[in-house]
Amino acid sequence: MTGDTSHGQGFHERDIHELREQDRWLPINNVSRLMKHTLPGSAKVSKDAKECMQECVSEFISFVTSEASDRCATDKRKTINGEDILISLHSLGFENYAEVLKIYLAKYREQQALKAQQQNPELDSKIEENQDQTT
Repeated sequence: MTGDTSHGQGFHERDIHELREQDRWLPINNVSRLMKHTLPGSAKVSKDAKECMQECVSEFISFVTSEASDRCATDKRKTINGEDILISLHSLGFENYAEVLKIYLAKYREQQALKAQQQNPELDSKIEENQDQTT
C-alpha cells in the first residue's frame, strides 16, 4: 500500500497544485484599476503589463501572508491580524511598506470604531457612563 498523502503537508501541496490560476491571483480588473489610478490619465497599460503586475502582487501578498501565518502558528493562533502583517513586512525587509500600512491600519480601525458608534449609539452612552463611574 502506498503512503497516504491526504494528511499533513502532502495534502496541502496537492491542494495548492489543484488551484486554478484565477484562484491564485487577484482579479485582473482590480489590478488594472489600481494601475490606472496611479498613472496619468493619458497613460496606457498593455495586457502583458497588467498580467505581470497581477502575478507579482499576488505572489507578494502570498509571501507576506505566509510569513504572518508562520508567526501565528508559532504563537498557536489561527487568525492573522494587522499586526502580524506589519511584523512580517518588517521581518521580510519591507519596512517602508510597514510604516505606511501601520498608519493606514490605525485610520481604518478609527473609522470602524466610528461606524460602530453610529450604528449603536446606546453602546457609546454606556461606554461614557462606565468612564464616568471609574473617574
